[in-house]
Amino acid sequence: MKREVMIDYPALWRDLVELADERRQQAGRGHEKDQWKGKAVEFEQRVKERWQQKDSSRDFLLQTLKDFPESTVLDVGAGSGAWASWLASHALSITALDTSASMLAQLHARIAMENLKNVKVLAGCWPDIEVEAHDICFCSHSMYGAKDLAEFVLAMQKVCRKRVILLIRAPQDDGLMAQAARLVWGHPYDSPNYQIAMQILWQQGIFPNVVMEADKLWKPWTHSSQEEALVELKSRLGLFTNAEWDEALKELLEKNLQQENGQNIWPAAMRTALLYWDITR
Repeated sequence: MKREVMIDYPALWRDLVELADERRQQAGRGHEKDQWKGKAVEFEQRVKERWQQKDSSRDFLLQTLKDFPESTVLDVGAGSGAWASWLASHALSITALDTSASMLAQLHARIAMENLKNVKVLAGCWPDIEVEAHDICFCSHSMYGAKDLAEFVLAMQKVCRKRVILLIRAPQDDGLMAQAARLVWGHPYDSPNYQIAMQILWQQGIFPNVVMEADKLWKPWTHSSQEEALVELKSRLGLFTNAEWDEALKELLEKNLQQENGQNIWPAAMRTALLYWDITR
């Protein structure tokens, strides 16, 4: 009988967050206090492209604000402000919080350009900053730098009056990164994600509803060569200069990458999961 492997999910989440920090160190960006320095404008452009498409998460947020009219919203990790800007048209007020000076500069510029009167900006790192209670507490893909996810989420719940909403990446268990992680680590979890988060939330007695993104999968990664793809893959697995798994990973890439117009294209394997639960006191 095959023995079941028990996973410490809070520790696994922390380890994967720390691996991302190590990757930045290896890339020479570990000294940067603001990890979005020099990248915020590019990020904003990607967001604009993404928001040209239909988005089931926006549909859900709109329905939430219809169900809870005149709500105040806390946007944790607001980034360049795409969500804060959109929410401003549907909510009573928005508190947009972020720790990145680069992102905050984009956020302030958006507020000024769009003349948003009901958006308040706070600079700080969640959950270390104190905020007043809000009706809706919302976080879109900004939890990946938090080493203690339970602390991060419970702090949101503490200041929430009506509903907590999280948007988090949900990779397929049979995707290329999942296969590589299973090969090297013995499990398919290659990054902080929905599958790990759900286990952590359950341990905290939180049983969220889940709305899986109905739209197409995220745009796949591309590389100019399989050698470049191998470097990326090893980096994400924390192997860096370790060549122990090179042959097996090369074989995995050869089986899965598609060639098109001189590019090596990864199979799409990522979508967004929306988690939400209502507050009952």
